[in-house]
Amino acid sequence: WLHWERFLCATDCAAEPRRCVSEQLFVEMADRMVAEGWRDAGYEFICIDDCWMAPTRDKQGRLQADPKRFPGGIRKLADYVHSKGLKLGIYSDVGSKTCAGFPGSYNHYDLDAQTFASWGVDLLKFDGCNSESLELLAEGYRRMSVALNRTGRSIVYSCEWPFYLRPVQQPNYTEIKQYCNHWRNFYDIYDSWSSIKSILDWTALHQDTIVKIAGPGGWNDPDMALVIGNFGLSWDQSVTQMAMWAIMAAPLFMSNDLRHISPEAKWLLQNKEVIAINQDPLGKQGYQLSKDKNFQLWERPLSDRAYAVAVLNQQEIGGPQKFTFPLTLLGNGLACNPACSIRQVLPASRDCGVYSWISSLSVEVNPTGTVLLKV
Repeated sequence: WLHWERFLCATDCAAEPRRCVSEQLFVEMADRMVAEGWRDAGYEFICIDDCWMAPTRDKQGRLQADPKRFPGGIRKLADYVHSKGLKLGIYSDVGSKTCAGFPGSYNHYDLDAQTFASWGVDLLKFDGCNSESLELLAEGYRRMSVALNRTGRSIVYSCEWPFYLRPVQQPNYTEIKQYCNHWRNFYDIYDSWSSIKSILDWTALHQDTIVKIAGPGGWNDPDMALVIGNFGLSWDQSVTQMAMWAIMAAPLFMSNDLRHISPEAKWLLQNKEVIAINQDPLGKQGYQLSKDKNFQLWERPLSDRAYAVAVLNQQEIGGPQKFTFPLTLLGNGLACNPACSIRQVLPASRDCGVYSWISSLSVEVNPTGTVLLKV
């Protein structure tokens, strides 16, 4: 769970006590994650994004939490989160200031890494605002990686390196994977269908360069947040986000209010079959196989010679439409050779039966919806 997108940079706790980025917010979310099955479904990190800091470093030059909003400091919060069987994520920036204008880590990489480790932090999201040059940006990402490893604490390193490089130069993903555990490629996600659609379009457009690098230890991050359970997506669009993030082997970070979430959104986000596809141990990222005016067909190789297949209906007008495709398309013709069993996972789970190599499959998909299959 990540606070950004849903809670943004709300810092006025007097005016908005329930929405303010504060110790209380993270304690309440941690309690919900345990009580309502999120931790058991596999959501193990609770992550702080920008705006947690005091406006200045302390006398020793260390980052410090805003004392009003985090009266116990980050160490106390980390201890509480750990006591619940969860892990704590924190945020900093490679440049002189964070995107919201709080102190950045530039010239303090070793000190900040040591500080985070001493607090018991388990993940660092490292943003790329306010870096003076691409050389300093790259050097900062490398140096923080080395500094985190030097602490001896296991800390997941989430980078925004390629996103900030891309307008100027093609990222070297081999190098980025050497230093980072996951990395963001594209703009901030918004609570809207147009945002989800633009991320999917970008990913398909660049799949030749990004799919092959993904695997255990390093992942493409199509901006972290699952915005399911908020305000901007219809039910079918929520199904599409969950299905496609599983196909893309994306890190699953929700940004929503777990104190107010519908049973439907909770069912979707905690769906064990979808999470199993997302977390498949083979660790291969999926890709778009074909698209026409209305439909996109995606597949993802899974362990045990299985495949996840997604059929996305891009139309935003009319009603459900049928899509029929030959099974020889899947897995370079091998997925169903000589036969395969097919199960629909989303929008509802059901067995579709056994198919021979030369047969076709027809699925009916709602506008902006996705049918997710396991073959």
